[in-house]
Amino acid sequence: MRLFTAVTLGDALTARAEQGIERLRAHAPEAKWVKPEGVHLTLLFLGDVDPSCLSLLQEALDPVGPRHTPFVLSVGGGGTFGAPHHPSVLWADVRGDITALKALQADVAAALAPLGFASEHPEYTAHLTLARSKKPHGDPALAACARLLDQESWGEGRVDRLSVFESAGGHYASRWDILLGRGA
Repeated sequence: MRLFTAVTLGDALTARAEQGIERLRAHAPEAKWVKPEGVHLTLLFLGDVDPSCLSLLQEALDPVGPRHTPFVLSVGGGGTFGAPHHPSVLWADVRGDITALKALQADVAAALAPLGFASEHPEYTAHLTLARSKKPHGDPALAACARLLDQESWGEGRVDRLSVFESAGGHYASRWDILLGRGA
């Protein structure tokens, strides 16, 4: 099973993100857009994990949640990855208590390192992936979406849990959640 750790941004902010994605989708209809349940911030991608390792993962992650208090993030603006005129990815900018988010991500990475899981990137950069180009050399329509996204603000959301998600066939399902703080 393909797993990753992530945080979600609360129902209100997720709903605003879904509305924003729908508005942008009309400007880049050939891109592959995230599904509503796909609105999350990945902390650490684990990849294919043997089901027999689930108890070890949960044992490593359970102590992480109580060490962090809930925090608030906001989403607005954004940009692209890839060539400026033919980007491959459209993303929304994540703001707010980024220090708390990075501390949680670092703690997750440290807890899972002894199990052989490592971050793909040397430094964690918070962003909300919205769409990917289906074209191998990028999609100029995503650059236009990034310009439109500059004017967007989707509000704030409270991060109060760390989740382990399973990814299958483009769909995401939460395997389990760990509350941040002392059950806050």
